[in-house]
Amino acid sequence: MHIPDGFIPLWQCAIYYVIMIVALYFSLNWARKNLDERLIPLMAVLAAGIFAIMSMNMPIPFGTSGHMLGGALVAIVFLAPEAAVLILFIVLLVQALIFGDGGLTVLGANVVNMGLVGGVVAFFSFKALQKFTGKYLAAGIAAWLSLFIASEVTAVQMWLAGTFPLIEGLAMMGLYHFFIGIIEAILTVVVLIALDKVRPDLLAWNRKKNMGEKTLEASEEVAAK
Repeated sequence: MHIPDGFIPLWQCAIYYVIMIVALYFSLNWARKNLDERLIPLMAVLAAGIFAIMSMNMPIPFGTSGHMLGGALVAIVFLAPEAAVLILFIVLLVQALIFGDGGLTVLGANVVNMGLVGGVVAFFSFKALQKFTGKYLAAGIAAWLSLFIASEVTAVQMWLAGTFPLIEGLAMMGLYHFFIGIIEAILTVVVLIALDKVRPDLLAWNRKKNMGEKTLEASEEVAAK
């Protein structure tokens, strides 16, 4: 899914950089308000895991690659697409600087399609579905959907740049990531189940539930007085 250097004109790269900077601004504000000594190590672990799964990629016709993303897991763990933007930015920056995966000129485009689009789609899909399907199934569907849509956005980005055929590109990216998304969905659900059993305090849905219960108890105490 990484777009390589030279695949997008510099003026388009500049537009994606502006979008990335705006997204990072909101993501850093979110981090300052929400991260503490328990959650920062979790972000580091998730970043390392995402780096690892991104390394397992396969070439896709017309000049890009297919791989898992991990943005959905981050967005659901923290219940914040800002977290996905922040972690994907760090991972993609390291990959571009040290491993030559993607590139600096297209860093904004890659953060937009993987971090911003992937994180936003995962977060809102999960929020919409969990009331009907339960948390784990909603997380799996959201993970699949975020990867699939992010891959199609990548195809459109390169088509707009004139370096990728639209119909064939959408078909190839969609076909590969349809199946890769199934693996990502399973992995996302497995990690969430493990965290929910071993360290439920690290999942935002449990922290918000506990906060709601404490608020209710406090209200009942005030009413009783």
